[in-house]
Amino acid sequence: MSVKPGTPACPQCGKPTTEAYRPFCSKRCSDIDLARWLRGDYVIPGPSAEVDDEAPPRGDD
Repeated sequence: MSVKPGTPACPQCGKPTTEAYRPFCSKRCSDIDLARWLRGDYVIPGPSAEVDDEAPPRGDD
């Protein structure tokens, strides 16, 4: 299979993308990416968010 220059590659496996699953090549690669997002494998770098245990009461108690 020859791939045209400039054809985007699937970010999971590197095969050429298909219109139906863009930017992936198949439903399988799309599902793999979704599972990685849901597990929390992908993160945006930055300072960690800390929970403030001393938060003031909300007032609706």
